[in-house]
Amino acid sequence: MPAETATGRVQIGPMDMYWESHGQGGTPLVVVHGGFGLVALGRNPQVGGMSGAVIGPLAANRRVIGLELQGHGHTAEIDRPFSYEAFGDDIVAALDQLELNQADVMGYSLGAGAALRAAIQYPTRVRKLAVVSIPFRREGWFPEVLATMDQMSSAGFEHMKHTPLYAAYAEVAPDPAGFSALMDKTGALQRRHYDWSEDLADLRAQTLLIYADADSVPTSHIAEFYELLGGGARDAHWDGSLRSPARLAVLPGRTHYDIFQAPEVAQVADRFFD
Repeated sequence: MPAETATGRVQIGPMDMYWESHGQGGTPLVVVHGGFGLVALGRNPQVGGMSGAVIGPLAANRRVIGLELQGHGHTAEIDRPFSYEAFGDDIVAALDQLELNQADVMGYSLGAGAALRAAIQYPTRVRKLAVVSIPFRREGWFPEVLATMDQMSSAGFEHMKHTPLYAAYAEVAPDPAGFSALMDKTGALQRRHYDWSEDLADLRAQTLLIYADADSVPTSHIAEFYELLGGGARDAHWDGSLRSPARLAVLPGRTHYDIFQAPEVAQVADRFFD
């Protein structure tokens, strides 16, 4: 990791949100984990930790701040349902607490929904946005993925507590027993309908979409998302002058479940944020 490293917490209402900052210079970049994820690698680098695969490489050229959302990692649960809109508010509230007027934002899966909502809800606060592996409406997931989401609850805790996901959580969580509530609230969020297609028309942040070629989102939906951002509408001209500001990357040989550990994510994002 770069030498400039710090950790801390910001108070957002009743929530004590954990953050880690690495690197220095440039436009600050906020990175948000996926569901059940966290910032630091801990002992389980293959399950959701962002430090080594994403934050470390990106922090070579800029300040990168990893946030842990409500009920995730070091951030304790509070009495509030999960919603992408509230997560978007939390990201910008963290910017306020860290005295950052504007930042780039990047999120994966659940964190991508939070990042996208932050950019939609606070258009002057997000300069550039990278969205990794999430549809813009709930029905954009494959049907079998939606079926799994429909079953997500603490009823599956006995199985989950033997997984690396729980081990990574229990290593840093203020209360490891809170994983049951995390499962219930994540399940409720995943079952909630959303469709942000109309909001995308007003999205001001230049946006990069990143997906796996075997993602949990079909390629038809990926193309529709890109087109709603103005991408793929016409030939870019020989000098690229007519291309859309939006960017799209599809990484070969990856799935929804391992894409955020792929080195190509940081490589593509690094060029975009520069």
